[in-house]
Amino acid sequence: MVSPQALPDPAERLAAQYHDVGVRRVRINASGGRSIVEQLSGQLNGYRVATGWYQAGFRGCWVFALGTNDAANVAVGSPVSLAARIQEMMSAAHGEPVMWVNTQTNVSSGPWSRVNMQLWNSELVAACAAYPNMRIFNWAAMVRPGWHLGDGIHYTSAAYAIRAHAIAHALALAFPANGHPSACVVR
Repeated sequence: MVSPQALPDPAERLAAQYHDVGVRRVRINASGGRSIVEQLSGQLNGYRVATGWYQAGFRGCWVFALGTNDAANVAVGSPVSLAARIQEMMSAAHGEPVMWVNTQTNVSSGPWSRVNMQLWNSELVAACAAYPNMRIFNWAAMVRPGWHLGDGIHYTSAAYAIRAHAIAHALALAFPANGHPSACVVR
């Protein structure tokens, strides 16, 4: 959603979509293969990125699009549970507004299976009770056939454009300017 290779038109990218719904300052740190706990070589995990931003003075609304790799990592035996991963990211936000984008794949078996993504999404919904500052954008309900690349995990450029637009609009619904936030799940 941020890559010129995936979205050559800057107006389709996530930053522009945020600006279109009234977000004044946008900071994005996106990295392929990122999870909350595990780290790929040369990459910070989600928790370390968020705590670094907070320590550097960031205050505001957070959008977390993490969970796909976390669900897969738990499925293959990580000792850090889904709930613990969510708690870790929520602690990094220090009570600031958080919108999570839930997960979805078109994979029928293995670590990245739909079943594992559904477990993650259910855990997010359960966590809403503990975090009044948390909202979940139900991206999984929007995904249509043909939006995935052949791996069943990543999306086509057209789907990434739709995703960027949908995330920005969900954020505006989750935490509207009038101060009356939505229910836990934003559709």
